[in-house]
Amino acid sequence: MAKIKIVVAGCGGRMGKTLLECVAKADDLVLHGALEHGGSALLGNVAAEGVKIAADIDAALQGADVLIDFTRPEGTLQHLEICRKLKVNMVIGTTGLNAQQKAQLGAAAQDIGIVFAPNMSVGVNLVFKLLETASRVLSEGYDIEIIEAHHRHKVDAPSGTALGMGEVVARTLGRDLSKVAVYGREGVTGERAPSTIGFATVRGGDIVGDHTVLFAGTGERIEITHKAASRATFALGALRAARFLAGHPAGLYDMQDVLGLK
Repeated sequence: MAKIKIVVAGCGGRMGKTLLECVAKADDLVLHGALEHGGSALLGNVAAEGVKIAADIDAALQGADVLIDFTRPEGTLQHLEICRKLKVNMVIGTTGLNAQQKAQLGAAAQDIGIVFAPNMSVGVNLVFKLLETASRVLSEGYDIEIIEAHHRHKVDAPSGTALGMGEVVARTLGRDLSKVAVYGREGVTGERAPSTIGFATVRGGDIVGDHTVLFAGTGERIEITHKAASRATFALGALRAARFLAGHPAGLYDMQDVLGLK
């Protein structure tokens, strides 16, 4: 059986390096290309398996099966158009995309397969499913807060995963997250409105990613927590998504599809 040809965008970053390592260890995958921006000092270096780091995405994607992209929204959207043109599938773990940018993913998914998820971890996506159940059972009398912590270099807040958790909870409860989310509290805020979903953000050190959804009731509280100790958990989930795309038609998927949780 032919190996799936993988191109890694942002291969010099923390996630990019982890992806390269995980692809190299996979028997059914092969590194086809490794991309960095045009000003990178890494250009021309060997990423792995004899593949040199390049900035020419058109050339890197020739003959590729899947581009894995954990970069930033602007770069991801540029890559998206080229992948669509060349009919190369995408696994997208980029966070911070706005509604218009997400709509662009949906449009491109008419022509290519895309797995887009705020978090590629298998464990986190299981938590998403658990949150549906918890939200239904704890729909009355419980205040909901989402606490997330990441390393000092993370540029967006709250994290895409925290927002994804909020979306799951709000959707299950029949609420619009854009109307009930509270992203910061300071000063005299008054009593907590019962329908709100609060977010708290911590940034510091080298924290890979901690997320807790707190359901606080009278006399008890329930906490659903996921803690990532290594970026490998996200990379391995992304590789699982790449394998999924190899056997499915064009369309926009998420990790719930990949894991059969829908």
